Amino acid sequence: MSKERPGAVTMKGNPVTLVGPELNVGDKAPEFSATEALGSPPVTLDSLKGKIKVFNVVVSVDTPVCDVQTKRFNQEAANLPADVEILTVSMDLPFALKRYCGAEGIDKVRTISDYRDASFGEAYGVLIKELHLLARAVFVVDKDDNIQHAEYVNEVTTEPNYDGALDAIKKLV
Repeated sequence: MSKERPGAVTMKGNPVTLVGPELNVGDKAPEFSATEALGSPPVTLDSLKGKIKVFNVVVSVDTPVCDVQTKRFNQEAANLPADVEILTVSMDLPFALKRYCGAEGIDKVRTISDYRDASFGEAYGVLIKELHLLARAVFVVDKDDNIQHAEYVNEVTTEPNYDGALDAIKKLV
């Protein structure tokens, strides 16, 4: 059973329990398996080998703060080299992610769903036990799979520190 971290973050001021370890800068990024589209091969850490990876973790793209966060990273991606892969990770079903990207013009960020077995959520310590959703977080992982930036947003309904993530990315490119 995965480690539980009661009260690790709050959602609308209420403490929630995160399942999985708290990852820190310098840690090896853990392997995971998530779904980009039904029928497509799973997205794994190994499938992203040789890239700088940004995991933009959101509760649901259909909520206002997650929408703003995903659009911001999509906008920033336009100014980054091709070896930087930004992935928005949520529990949203692949159909919902595809619909959202089409409707909102999200074309530089990949969206992946952790709905199947919460593999990403548990490995990265962002699975909210009470809701079976992912807590807001941002991880920047270098080409050697070392974590260079890790932010678990204290209050799930607020935006992350974009500048911190972008600074970590710029040091790697």
